[in-house]
Amino acid sequence: MAQEIEIEFKNLLTKDEYEKVYHFLPFKSVELKEQTNYYFETEDLKLKQQGSALRIRQKNAQWTLTLKQPHPEGLLETHDSLTEEEANLWIQNKMTEKPHVSKQLNDLGISFEDLYYLGSLTTRRKELDYKGTTVVLDHSLYYDKEDYELEVEAGSKEAGNKVMEEILRTCNIPNRETDNKIKRFYDRKQLQSE
Repeated sequence: MAQEIEIEFKNLLTKDEYEKVYHFLPFKSVELKEQTNYYFETEDLKLKQQGSALRIRQKNAQWTLTLKQPHPEGLLETHDSLTEEEANLWIQNKMTEKPHVSKQLNDLGISFEDLYYLGSLTTRRKELDYKGTTVVLDHSLYYDKEDYELEVEAGSKEAGNKVMEEILRTCNIPNRETDNKIKRFYDRKQLQSE
């Protein structure tokens, strides 16, 4: 099955803090990549209630359906590839079952018929390898909001935490409790609906 455990640390940044990290590490030499996440949920928020999220990500002309679920070590990610045509159908609320994600959704008691398209979030991303981890700077845009985020992806909690703490300390940035993108996206969507 196409699955992996994702161990990552996140910290929201101000624009000035983003610039500090940008200049602290050699991000200037890294290519800027743009990716768009398309999010899905059920009317009664079954995914959110279980700490899970479902998205399609368009990156480098590839489309990937990913279900994220809580896991003791981080997040369990289950992936299925989509064609551009399939992704467009999903965005029109015409979901087609995919083998890996279908199995995981069934285990959560969620059927494809219950899903609907929430909206999209576009991220301008720079990432580089640093001390055995991947350090990511994200500038995300959704609804009328933009935010800046530092992420550290690592093979272990210890390695990721160590690198995150070093960057925050060196750049004099406070450690902030940071929701993941889907949560920030969903909260903004709720505000727009009120």
